[in-house]
Amino acid sequence: MEDTLLNETLEEVAEAATEVSKTFIEHTSSFVVWIKNLLTWDNLFKLLGAIIILGIIFGIYKIILRTIKKIPPTKTTPQRTAILNRIVKYAFYICVVMYVLSFFGIKLSAIWGAAGIAGVAIGFAAQTSVSNLISGLFVITEGALKIGDTIIVDGITGIVDSINLISVRIHTLDNQMVRIPNSTIINANLTNNSYHTCRRLTLKVSIAYESDMRIALEALSKAPELCSTVIEEPAPAVWFDGFGASGIDMTIAVWYKTQDFLQTKNDLYISIKKVLDEANIEIPYNKLDVKVLENN
Repeated sequence: MEDTLLNETLEEVAEAATEVSKTFIEHTSSFVVWIKNLLTWDNLFKLLGAIIILGIIFGIYKIILRTIKKIPPTKTTPQRTAILNRIVKYAFYICVVMYVLSFFGIKLSAIWGAAGIAGVAIGFAAQTSVSNLISGLFVITEGALKIGDTIIVDGITGIVDSINLISVRIHTLDNQMVRIPNSTIINANLTNNSYHTCRRLTLKVSIAYESDMRIALEALSKAPELCSTVIEEPAPAVWFDGFGASGIDMTIAVWYKTQDFLQTKNDLYISIKKVLDEANIEIPYNKLDVKVLENN
């Protein structure tokens, strides 16, 4: 009885092994046939052509990157160079992926259709981010600001720390970090105090009505000469600006290098006070005449 069971078990094992062997041989044969069909001269030439085309695409990609790298710093900014490198890199990856997919016979029309639908869905879901992204491209390519510039946007004054595709980061004069979306920079009035190398400073001062106007004009014209940061061209200017409630209004305008703003402003105020004191010209203060009426 035991010998019979053993024999039956051995027969079942043998049959199973035979089936496995047949299946393996069939799959192996199919794989060998697939390899033979693949490794034809026609397919080898197609593969060689694909490798050559990918090599040409890679060569063009490297040439463009080297060309961007050779752009003089006077004609571009680090932010523009970085964004150009990213655009070229992404374009290279897309071209390679699309060519490989087409090489294997995958229809690109279906992929483009799916990508279009996905793009519309993502656009509706992230309208703000897309708007900031597009605005970021304009901010970077326009060149209206760069890292280190002092800007004013929506009443916020600060120094630019970074310019990204989504936002611009600045730190205020009291060292607070402020993140400004690029769409805000595009849509709001932007003032860049550092855009030009030279700026004009205009200060107003009043003199007493008892003062000699010609002497006051001559004295005030000497104030810019006492300021080391005031530049000669364009030349400083002084003029009368009207008759105020307590004195005669005058204006003095000077030009200075952008980085010397605080020193120029302080020095000019000190110089104005000095030259007017030397000329015995009084700077009036607001006066209020009070009349007391006596009741009879």
